[in-house]
Amino acid sequence: MPENNKRHALLVIIVAAAGVFAGTALGLFFAIAHDLPQIRHLETFSPSAVSRVYSADDTLLAELYAEKRTPVPYRNIPRPIIEALIATEDSRFYEHSGVDFKGVLRALVRDIMALGFVEGGSTLTQQLAKTLFLTNEKNLIRKIKEAFLTFQLERRYTKKEILEFYLNQVYFGSGAYGINAAAQTFFNKHPADLTLSECALIAGMPKSPSRYSPLVNKELARWRRDTVLRQMHKHGIISKAEYETAVQSSINLNPGKRKLREAPYFVEYVRQILEQTIGEARLFRGGLSIHTTLDSTLQRAASDAVETGLAALEDRMIRKGLNHDPQAALVALNVDTGGILAMVGGRDFQSSPFNRATSARRQPGSAFKPLVYAYALDHGFTQATTILNTPVVFPGGRKDRTWEPKNFSKTYTSEMTLRKALVHSKNIPAARLINKLGPASVARFAAELGISSPLSPYLSLALGTSEVTLMELTSAYSIFPRLGRHIKPYGITRVMDRNGRILWQAKPGETIVMPAANAAIITDMLQGVIREGTGQRANDIQCPVAGKTGTTDSFKDALFLGFSRKIATGVWTGTDDYTTLGKWETGAKAALPIWEQFMKTAHEHVPCPGFDIPDGLVRVRMDPVTGKRVESLDHGVAALFKKGTEPE
Repeated sequence: MPENNKRHALLVIIVAAAGVFAGTALGLFFAIAHDLPQIRHLETFSPSAVSRVYSADDTLLAELYAEKRTPVPYRNIPRPIIEALIATEDSRFYEHSGVDFKGVLRALVRDIMALGFVEGGSTLTQQLAKTLFLTNEKNLIRKIKEAFLTFQLERRYTKKEILEFYLNQVYFGSGAYGINAAAQTFFNKHPADLTLSECALIAGMPKSPSRYSPLVNKELARWRRDTVLRQMHKHGIISKAEYETAVQSSINLNPGKRKLREAPYFVEYVRQILEQTIGEARLFRGGLSIHTTLDSTLQRAASDAVETGLAALEDRMIRKGLNHDPQAALVALNVDTGGILAMVGGRDFQSSPFNRATSARRQPGSAFKPLVYAYALDHGFTQATTILNTPVVFPGGRKDRTWEPKNFSKTYTSEMTLRKALVHSKNIPAARLINKLGPASVARFAAELGISSPLSPYLSLALGTSEVTLMELTSAYSIFPRLGRHIKPYGITRVMDRNGRILWQAKPGETIVMPAANAAIITDMLQGVIREGTGQRANDIQCPVAGKTGTTDSFKDALFLGFSRKIATGVWTGTDDYTTLGKWETGAKAALPIWEQFMKTAHEHVPCPGFDIPDGLVRVRMDPVTGKRVESLDHGVAALFKKGTEPE
C-alpha cells in the first residue's frame, strides 16, 4: 500500500477513535450529569435552623428542630477554627480549584493497595458537595458526580463563602449541626468565645463525629485535638509556645443543660397547630421565632398549683386504700384577649404527653349549670325567680326510660330562687329549669358559647352528663366577665422568619353571644358561689372572683371553673381510667384548692379590678329562698337585676 494511503488510513482511524472516545465521554458526562442537583440553588440556600418558641414576656419555652443548627456568618467564625480545619482537612484549600489532584493520586494508590475505598482524599469543597447534594455511598459514579459539583461550587463561590457554607452545614457529633451548635453543645459558649484548644477539638470532629465527640469518648477527643494542634504548628499557624499550652490544657466540657421544655403541654399544643398552618418542614428547619400568649410567671404558678394539689389528693387516696394515679389539668385564659396564659395538661409530660386540658373530653358535672342559667335569663327568668326543689320523675328520658334526678345533699325543700339553686348547686331545680327551656335549645346555646363537643339533647345535660374539654368550658366561662363576647382561645400571636419578617399573625375575632346584662348577672350569681355556696374556700382571695364547682357520679371527676375580671381558669382532676378519686372528693375538695392557689399567685402579678356592670342594671337585696325584696341590710343577699325586673 502506498505511503500516502497508509497515512490517510491511519488518520481516519485516529479521527474515528477520537470521535468514538469523545462521543462516549460526552454520553457518559450527560448520563452522569443529567440528574445532578443545580448548584444555583445554593444562591437561596439557607441551612436548616432552629425554631424557637417564646412566651409573651420573651422567655424561651422551647427549641424545635430537625437538626439543631443556628447559622453564623463568616465574619463571626473564629479564625482558629478556620485555620485548624484547613490545616487538618485540606491544607491546599486556597491553592486548588476544588479537587486536590495530589491528594487524589495519593488516595488512589492507597485504595488500590487495599483493594477498596479506604481513603477519600476529599477537599473541603468536595465534602461540602457530598454533604449538600449526595449520599455517603462509595462508588466511582458518585465520586465523578462529586467532582462535577465541586468544580461548579468553586467556579460560582469564593473560598470564604465555601467555608461559611461548610462550617454551618457539617455535623460535629452529639446532635450538633454547624459551628454554633457545636460550641453550645460541648462548651456552652458562643463560637467567638472559644479558646484555641476548644477550636482545635471542634475542628477535628467532622472527620468522625460519632468517635471524636468529647461527650462520647473524652480521651479519643483529646487525641484528635492534639493531632489538629500538631498540624497547625507544622504549618506555622501557631507557635511552639501556643501549641504546648494548648495540648497541656484540659478539656473542660460545659455542655448546655438539656432542660425539659417549659410548659411542655402548651408547646406541644402550639407545635400541632403550626404543623397544620405553616407545615412541618418550615417549622423544624426554618429558624422561626414563634411568639405566644403564655405568661411564664403564671405558667410556673399553674405548674406549682397542680403539683401541690395532686400531691395532697394522692395522699388522701392512698390513705383510703386507692392506688389509682390521679391526674389534673389547668388552663388559664386572658379575659380581655382570649389568649392562653397558662396550660398544664397532666402531672408529667414525659410519662404521658396526652393533654387533658385540650384533648380529654370528660363530664363537667355541675360546672355546666351556669350555661343553663345563662340561657334562662334570656327567657324571662331572673335571680329571684323561684323553682321547685322537690323530688321529680321525668318521663321519656334517654332511651324512653324515666329519669329521676337527685340532689347531691339528698335534701329537698319546696321552692328556692334560681340564685340559691345555683349557689348551692342543687340538681332538682336545674333539671326542672332545662325541662322548661328544652335541652336541645340549651345545647345549641352552649355551642354558640364555644362548646364544640357534641352535646346530647337530654334533660341530664343540665347536670353535666355530656362530655366536654376543659378548654371549651373555660372559654365559655370567660364570656361572663367579658360581658357576653366570645373570643376563641388561641396561643400564638405571631410567627417570624429568620429575617424578622412576619409569616403569620393571629387575628382573634369576637362575637356577641349573650346580652351584656345577662353575662353580668351570671357573674353576680357565681360570685355568690364563692361568698355563700360550694366555693367558699376561695373567699380569702383578695380579689373579686366568681366560679362554680363540678363533681360527677362516683367522684370520677372534680372540677372548678372560675374567673376574675382579668383571668378565667379551669381546673379538672380525675383518673385516666375513669375510676373514682375516692368518696367526697368533690370539685370543692379536689379541684378548688388548685384553682385557689393559682389565682392567688396570679393576682400578685396581674391587676384585679372589680367586675364591669353595664348600664340598666340595679342591685337589690332579696330573700334567697322566696325571692322577695328585703330592706334590712342584715338579711338577704344583694343581687343584680335588669331594671324593671327586680323584686318589688
